[in-house]
Amino acid sequence: MPTLILVRHGRSTANTAGLLAGWTPGVALDERGAAQAAALPGRLAEVPIAEVVTSPLQRCQETLQPLLDARGLRAHTDERIGECHYGDWSGRKLAELKDEPLMEVVQAHPSAAAFPAGESMRAMQTRAAEAVREWNARVERDHGADAVYLMCSHGDIIKSLVADALGLHLDLFQRISVEPCSITAIRYTRLRPFLVRLGDTGDFASLVPRAEPAGPDATVGGGAGAP
Repeated sequence: MPTLILVRHGRSTANTAGLLAGWTPGVALDERGAAQAAALPGRLAEVPIAEVVTSPLQRCQETLQPLLDARGLRAHTDERIGECHYGDWSGRKLAELKDEPLMEVVQAHPSAAAFPAGESMRAMQTRAAEAVREWNARVERDHGADAVYLMCSHGDIIKSLVADALGLHLDLFQRISVEPCSITAIRYTRLRPFLVRLGDTGDFASLVPRAEPAGPDATVGGGAGAP
């Protein structure tokens, strides 16, 4: 079965503003995010990519554009790998949301979390995993069992797919971290998936100790499940 490369979108204007973007329209890459996107073709230069699939959201499409231009590829849009529908939380500051009782559930028991006027985290994981399984079959049928394809998506989506691949309960997915424009790779086989890369940016700056304690309000735009 194919190998899936999961790319989280580059740093966005919502990331730098500390907002939970969700499906809020008009959220673009910031200057650093654009530079991350421009570097993506070089990082993946040796990898043959059979198909490209993207979330419909602007920040993912902007992240992919340099790669598509370099490869002469087109991207398929799949709403099932779009960001979690955060409902009434969309567009709000993470610093404000940290005191919401639901945020504690999101962090400690995400399988029980459902966003007001939005979706549950269980539903988010289910739709994303179904999309991957359908694309696995399609890519293998059209390009062979050893093909590699790429999806550009969002932090919580990618973390939930990693949890699915590792056989982890969704309640453990908060232990996974994926930085903006990081590369995660999962090799699927008939019996089990193998996680072969996780959150690889080629940059170790994120390992430097933070000046402030980490928490939902200390992370900018990593999704409601951000570490």
